[in-house]
Amino acid sequence: MFLKQTAQAWLHCPDCRLQHIHRHGQENGLQRYRCVPFGRPLNALIGSPLARLRHKQRWLDYADCLLNSFAVRKAAEHVDIHRNTSFRWHHRFLALAKTDRPRRLHGIAEGYELYILESQKGSRHLTRPARRRGANAARRGISGEQVCILVARDRTGQTLDFVTGCGQLTKGRLHACRR
Repeated sequence: MFLKQTAQAWLHCPDCRLQHIHRHGQENGLQRYRCVPFGRPLNALIGSPLARLRHKQRWLDYADCLLNSFAVRKAAEHVDIHRNTSFRWHHRFLALAKTDRPRRLHGIAEGYELYILESQKGSRHLTRPARRRGANAARRGISGEQVCILVARDRTGQTLDFVTGCGQLTKGRLHACRR
């Protein structure tokens, strides 16, 4: 009964958006559910970046490859999957890591701001002249060509990061990151 209540707290039908679901057996080691109004079968991964990925027994090995900074092809060889599957998993696992962020920091926190040149790769209309990879900014110091990335970490090891925008970090941008 407790499992059913906790599953209903976060699991909902993507069609009707209702949380009126019931447990409906297991499949491949995952709990299955059924939406009562629509009768649609669901599983515990629906709506997560890992939904519809196969070869669950290889996920931990692939996660180790990501932690060891393997290239996509090298990770595919190591885990024995196709390179296209490795590419797809790479993006799905990184999307999953983005969801594992603390809501707020506690106690004493330290912040660091990092400025990197703005990349407009893939943009159809550049707001500046094109430059070569590895090129320097037109002006020295902090300018509107650079994007500010703010990283904050508390003493318990929880980390938050924000892209605050181009140019110098201001009080208004800092308060916008708090929300």
